[in-house]
Amino acid sequence: MSIPLIFLLTILPHIAFAGARVNLSLFALHLGATPATVGIIISLIAVVPMVFSVRWGRRIDRAGIYKPMLLAAGLVLAALLLAYALPRLETLFVVSVMMGSGFMLYHICINQAAALVGRPQDRTRNFSVLALAFSTSGFLGPMMAGFAIDWIGHRNTFLLCAGFMMAALLLIRNRKQIIAGHHQPVTHTQKKRVMDLLRMPALLRIFIISGLMSMCWDLYTFVMPIHGSGIGLSASTIGLVLGSFGSAIFIFRLILPWIVKRHDERKVLIIAMVVTGCMLALIPLVHSVPLLMAVSFVLGLGLGGTQPIIMGMLYAQAPAGRGAEAVGMRTLLLNITQAVIPLIFGALGAWMGMAPVFMAMGAALLAGAWYARREV
Repeated sequence: MSIPLIFLLTILPHIAFAGARVNLSLFALHLGATPATVGIIISLIAVVPMVFSVRWGRRIDRAGIYKPMLLAAGLVLAALLLAYALPRLETLFVVSVMMGSGFMLYHICINQAAALVGRPQDRTRNFSVLALAFSTSGFLGPMMAGFAIDWIGHRNTFLLCAGFMMAALLLIRNRKQIIAGHHQPVTHTQKKRVMDLLRMPALLRIFIISGLMSMCWDLYTFVMPIHGSGIGLSASTIGLVLGSFGSAIFIFRLILPWIVKRHDERKVLIIAMVVTGCMLALIPLVHSVPLLMAVSFVLGLGLGGTQPIIMGMLYAQAPAGRGAEAVGMRTLLLNITQAVIPLIFGALGAWMGMAPVFMAMGAALLAGAWYARREV
């Protein structure tokens, strides 16, 4: 497989998924669901992947990516068509499970595809392109869904998202020989255990660092609107602050391949963690909108460049033939943080206020940078 094909196979399904996720929430509210019900519907997206992601990874390591990718795309497409065919609140619970399960399986497949392109030293570049594709579609999908809901309604927006997913499915079928041949055979037959991965110090360190960075991302996206509202910012101003964060992520991922050619990846990761920790600690102290946008931009630079580096390191440290399983393990840990962290942050914020939450997370990330430094 080529990088352009992987880019296209990322953009199309993620536009469908990101757009449908927005529509899922808004359609549930339109049908009279309470915010608590909407929360349950959205949380169901991560429930099945949290249980089966490691097993899915093992299957991909053993059988290749073509059949799992085809199954994943078909499952997301079926979920979107179900939402169109049966536009009722109870249907959305099933749609959420199907859509989340299908896309998380697809996510593991496309990461495996990127890892197997070129040489091992090309992986950071490959994952930078992949992350850039996710950033682009993560912007286009919700924007498309927002306009489509106003123009053609919630139900037809699901059908529009299904069109993008169908295009991806047809592309997968059309490139069957290329995708099916994109596979690294397993070279060992011993029984696989999840704990084997966690017992490897280097791999465990990557999982911990990845979890810390994911927690920071969740903290910012969850708490920043609360902090902005608390200091009297309007919704549009909060949107500008969040927009500066997103633009920095896009910019840094665009230039990351150039950076890692000239600098050691691990040192870049440690610097990004230190910068991110400092910016998180600064946020509750900043009330000026231009300064808040600047801090958010720098925070986006720190967080935006870490994922491709972490994924490259993950595949470098994973045992031969268990790369997708390691991605599945990382997916499991990230789904846990995405489900639990908002609850913890919300409870701590209600008890102590937002400032201690930001500062504690910043301190944790600085400690994580010191922890990562032991591998330099």
